[in-house]
Amino acid sequence: MKKLINVFLFSLLLIFTTSFTLAQDEMSQNEQMNAWMEYMTPAAMHEMLAKSDGDWSTISRWWMDPASEPMESEGTAKFEMILGGRYQRSYHTGEVMGMPMEGINLLGYDNATEEFTSIWIDNMGTGTAVAKGKYDEDTQSIILNGSMIDPMTKKDMSFKQIFKRIDDNHQIVEMYMDFDGKEFKSMEVEMIRK
Repeated sequence: MKKLINVFLFSLLLIFTTSFTLAQDEMSQNEQMNAWMEYMTPAAMHEMLAKSDGDWSTISRWWMDPASEPMESEGTAKFEMILGGRYQRSYHTGEVMGMPMEGINLLGYDNATEEFTSIWIDNMGTGTAVAKGKYDEDTQSIILNGSMIDPMTKKDMSFKQIFKRIDDNHQIVEMYMDFDGKEFKSMEVEMIRK
């Protein structure tokens, strides 16, 4: 078994080295440096994220199913760009079904893939929700699709998340889940700048 693992690791190393060498042959050192500089430099999408920096009051609404009335609670959110303006970290507090809630979201934009990635964790569970998506110019929203574990079935559960900046002092996050094969809005967080 150990020999098989070593052969596998050697094969991966060979593939990586060969593809890196081919990439070097196709690109001059200047082109390689420019590609890395473009990849690592915050751009327009990062500037858009930075507009949310600061403290916000929140109103959260949750629906257990499409026919139910929403549960509602108030909370706070603090947004800040980190790592030289490359990623946005937000810290959220509130209440869910009478229990205190804390959550952290990390949102980044990858210049190479032209795609956003969102990572969410909170004290209401031990899982991680990860979603990827693009900026939609028509709706001026970041639309992400992702998955997380359903603790009841222990299986992946898909979701859609929409981040929309209304103006400098208002933004909204919506989350959509599957209910009997149909998408429904399960959560909405309205944010007002303090």
